[in-house]
Amino acid sequence: MRIFITGGTGLIGKPLCQRLQTLHHELTVLTRDPQKGRERLGDNVNYVTSLDALSNLDGYDAVINLAGEPIADKRWSEEQKQRLCHSRWDITQRIVELIHNSAKPPSVLLSGSAVGYYGDQDEALVTEEDPPHHEFTHDLCARWEGLALQAASDKTRVCLMRTGIVLSPNGGALSKMLPLFRLGLGGEMGSGRQYMPWIHIDDMVNAILYLLECPTLNGPFNMTAPYPVHNEQFIATLGEILGRPTVVRTPAFAIKTLMGEASVLVLTGQRAVPKRLEEAGFGFRYFELEDALRNVLGKEF
Repeated sequence: MRIFITGGTGLIGKPLCQRLQTLHHELTVLTRDPQKGRERLGDNVNYVTSLDALSNLDGYDAVINLAGEPIADKRWSEEQKQRLCHSRWDITQRIVELIHNSAKPPSVLLSGSAVGYYGDQDEALVTEEDPPHHEFTHDLCARWEGLALQAASDKTRVCLMRTGIVLSPNGGALSKMLPLFRLGLGGEMGSGRQYMPWIHIDDMVNAILYLLECPTLNGPFNMTAPYPVHNEQFIATLGEILGRPTVVRTPAFAIKTLMGEASVLVLTGQRAVPKRLEEAGFGFRYFELEDALRNVLGKEF
């Protein structure tokens, strides 16, 4: 397949592109820095620096849209909120325009989203069919998804990937947590009862490939492992594997002081489960958090 990818050098994009290359697909990656792209993905990938250089997506079999400003790296000022939104919305809207301009459009658009679509769900079990709680993360994801769905037609199917916490040896949430744990300062956050819907990077990549290759699949999919865990369980499991204490609980007020409104990312959660992926026949490799963490932590960070 000829595949066009945004976000191809990121946490999910890099291992996905590496896997696609081993399967002999031809990749074109959107990146502002082609040199950085070559360092991460090699010379056997085509690089495009701007969507404005394209008039359509004729000749591409698929588009995988993973672009977006990291959501937890900065406090959510109004300016940062706009940056978070438009880094996702604008690229998605332009991709849809290019698909509409295509005489032979791609047969599938796999577009990023997040379990933040559901907002804070407390203890409720969350499938793709459950209604959201309206807050900033939902508003961001809902419009993001709505724009992507505009590409849907009898020629192009659209899958929305509502991704949880990706466990990877190369960054993401774990890379932020490990330094504190190695200093013996790891611990629960807030009440510790908020759910953390996680997924191993290998299952994430395999699930994307599954959506890519199954021509009957469309709509939203929770890209999460079948068994989300409370924050306190996640922290205890990580501490046990690392052989480090987990007694330093960070109170909610301290997290709110540090992160502001973005504190909802760690103080609230979603007990999201991959109902539609499992119904479609996708098989997870990592069901249990301990197995996933041991595998990831056994690789070099």
